[in-house]
Amino acid sequence: QVQLVESGGGLVQAGGSLRLSCAASGRTFSGYVMGWFRQAPGKEREFVASITWNNGRTNYADSVKGRFAISRDKTKNTVYLQMNTLKPEDTAVYYCAVTLFGSSWSSTIASWGQGTQVTVSS
Repeated sequence: QVQLVESGGGLVQAGGSLRLSCAASGRTFSGYVMGWFRQAPGKEREFVASITWNNGRTNYADSVKGRFAISRDKTKNTVYLQMNTLKPEDTAVYYCAVTLFGSSWSSTIASWGQGTQVTVSS
């Protein structure tokens, strides 16, 4: 069974930085895509970034391009989200997820972490 454990959230001032980590276990992730999503109060969960485990290809939401960077460490089975120039509107619970390449994030194949709170003060 896949387990995803996020860490690194917290409170930061606008303009600051945070790095989130997602430790993954339970299987090998070759052929999978790892992603970060977020959900702000009263809003739907939204895509932030993703990375293909095999070749490291990345994809970003327009709202975070140029500010956030996703990466993975295959030796540690860990995915990171480096968040720079944070804005109050980045405040949300951030979730790590994994799904099979080519599958939907909403499919039963996908697994999700419990989330970590990021709060950006103005």
